[in-house]
Amino acid sequence: MENSPSEEDITEDDDKDLFIHFPPLVQKAIEKVLPSKDPLDEPDFNSIDYINSLFPTEQSLSNIDEVVLKMENKINLIDNEISTVVRGQITASEDGRQALEEAQKLIKHLFLHITDIKERAEKSEEMVREITRDIKQLDCAKRNLTLAITTLNHLHMLVGGVDTLKSLTQKHLYGEIALPLQAISEVMTHFENYSDIPQVKKLSDQVKSIHVELAEQITHDFKEAFTGDDYNNKLVLQTTCKPVLPNKQLAQACLVVSILDPKVKQELLKWFIDLQLQEYSHLFQETEDTAWLDKIDKRYAWIKRHLLEFEDRLGNMFPQNWEVSERIAVQFCYNTREELSKIMAKRKNEIDVKLLLYAIQKTTAFENLLLRRFTGITLNEFNEKSLDDKNNKTNEIDLQSEDQDSDPSLSPFYGLIGKCFIPHLEIYIESVDRNLSDLIERFVLDQKQAKPTEATETQASILPSCPDLFVFYKKSMIQCNQLDRGQTMLSLTKTFQKYLHEYSEKLLQNNLPKLESQTLGTSVQNFTKDLQKMSTSGLIHNFSSLLKEGELTRFSKDEQAKICCILTTAEYCLETTQQLSDKLKEKIDPTLADQIDLSKEQDNFHKVISNCIQILVQDLENACEPALTAMGKIQWQNVDTVGDQSPYITAITTHLKNTVPIIRENLSHSRKYFTQFCIKFANSFIPKFIQNIFKCKPINTEGAEQLLLDTHMLKTVLLNLPSISSQINRQAPAAYSKVVTKGMTRAEMILKVVMTPLEPQKNFVEQYKKLLPDSQMAEFHKILEMKSVKRQEQTILADLVKSFK
Repeated sequence: MENSPSEEDITEDDDKDLFIHFPPLVQKAIEKVLPSKDPLDEPDFNSIDYINSLFPTEQSLSNIDEVVLKMENKINLIDNEISTVVRGQITASEDGRQALEEAQKLIKHLFLHITDIKERAEKSEEMVREITRDIKQLDCAKRNLTLAITTLNHLHMLVGGVDTLKSLTQKHLYGEIALPLQAISEVMTHFENYSDIPQVKKLSDQVKSIHVELAEQITHDFKEAFTGDDYNNKLVLQTTCKPVLPNKQLAQACLVVSILDPKVKQELLKWFIDLQLQEYSHLFQETEDTAWLDKIDKRYAWIKRHLLEFEDRLGNMFPQNWEVSERIAVQFCYNTREELSKIMAKRKNEIDVKLLLYAIQKTTAFENLLLRRFTGITLNEFNEKSLDDKNNKTNEIDLQSEDQDSDPSLSPFYGLIGKCFIPHLEIYIESVDRNLSDLIERFVLDQKQAKPTEATETQASILPSCPDLFVFYKKSMIQCNQLDRGQTMLSLTKTFQKYLHEYSEKLLQNNLPKLESQTLGTSVQNFTKDLQKMSTSGLIHNFSSLLKEGELTRFSKDEQAKICCILTTAEYCLETTQQLSDKLKEKIDPTLADQIDLSKEQDNFHKVISNCIQILVQDLENACEPALTAMGKIQWQNVDTVGDQSPYITAITTHLKNTVPIIRENLSHSRKYFTQFCIKFANSFIPKFIQNIFKCKPINTEGAEQLLLDTHMLKTVLLNLPSISSQINRQAPAAYSKVVTKGMTRAEMILKVVMTPLEPQKNFVEQYKKLLPDSQMAEFHKILEMKSVKRQEQTILADLVKSFK
């Protein structure tokens, strides 16, 4: 038999048919349009919960008939509303079909109407084309006629202008030639497309011939005016009367040259500028005494004087946009650079740094003067290939000095002469090297007498030689950057590296006070002998005197302050070296920036800082060593009562209170290194303390309790070590507190294991594994030795530990 569906299954199927579940977005939209508080309208309506809400108690069932009647009325009302809506939809559907049919009829009528309009528009367009066809033909004819008239006028102007130009050229009437020549040149551009017409080609050849003739004639006039006998007579005349030049005719000729081929102007200016610099080439040829670097200022004095005379006599003859004065100055720079390069190559052995810097200084001042006087607009017109300027881009300066107004990189004239000094700048680097060597030696000699700088709110006390060194570095870098930012800057960087290393070795590392390592062994031996002479009963009472006898020779306060000063100086050097590296990368040519690397020098300063911290830690450890040794010599098996902290803890605390505040004060601006000192001390001292705990054997329960008390007191002191004896109770750094807590807690756990009874052995081993889960077997044996456990029993316990899970 097939299983018939149960009543529950049927109910569930009915529920699925009765309820329609909308998506959440649809449900939210329905709630906005038809808001309702009726529970029946809720999407997750539960009939059982609804019935329970209507009849919460048995007594409420008494009015069930009323509720049922009310529900039936509501159902009838909803049925009536549904029937009304359904009938309304039937009527609306019929009305919609009628409206659709009417719309379709209207669309057909509209389509026919649009088709008719399109046909009429095409006919109208055809009529317009017929009407405008003749008008277009007339417009085309008009344009052709206008072009023909214009061309005829240009041709007439050209024919007449050519004859006029020939006549004016023969008469040297340059003032009257300029305008018609300009007009004819413009007219000729209109006939470029008619060059195949013989008559036009003939006129074009005549115009070109006139251009050539004018160029030759004006060039000849200039040469005749400035190199002939008449010119020499005028120069003689100028010594007794007012200047006769400039010649008005030549000034007008310059206007004509501006219209001719640009090469004419270039050749004319080249000849004229060479003529102006003939005297300079003669006076400062390399065989003359004035040609050498020590007389370089005479070169610049000559050109300044010559430019003043030129502008006074001939300045108005040339058009202003020719920039003749600037062209003379620029060519002077090129000639000077070439001549200086030759003479310095021949007399290289005679150049010293003083002479070189003098020449560079005078040259830079002259180039800055050119910037104030000229714009540099003509520089792109000069051909520098013959001057072998392959390093133009490499040697341009981009110096960001404090005074931006004097930044040479802003000058287009920078390096026009100064580039010739670059191959000789190794002399400057050698001079910087010698000066730095002397400076380091002077620092070494002054080290004993020099006092550290006064600490400020933002800067710790440092050695005075340190800022002096970096001031010298800064000046050298700025000076070198004004000379060359290429290989010379790279050589300077290597020199900086050399003396940063020397400073870290000679001024910092070698001046650290030395610890007397032998003192520790001697003191401990003496201290042990005294312990052997003492009775057990009098050990604690005479402990203070023994601690004093066992103390090591330590650094004085001044020596501790000196170590801190060297540390802060190394920190200052470390930070400043990083800034120096960044600045050098910024100043040097970008193609060489990746070769700037001062990381080794920074590592040297890091090493000095680490050594300073290690020396301070070792000094404090040495101070505490006698107390730790005394701790191991106490006969702990004879302790019968637990009292206050032992004298050796008091001694250690005293050393900490006497030493740490001094270091903290001197490293007040270097809190991170003070924290490192505290962490290194804790990491070194606590393991030593634990090792000395193992030396406290044999030990009884009371002795272990006393040692546990001492350990807890020492832990409290160490946790407060960074702010010990300070009026400001600052919370210790978390990293330091973690180290102390971990180490001293282990010491406490060891002592708690020592205090645990051996019997039963299983409980003892469980306690050991619980308190020291990461302990090794060697440490376990040390604990057993403290408890005076025999070897045979130790073996049994060790096996039990190994089998413990």
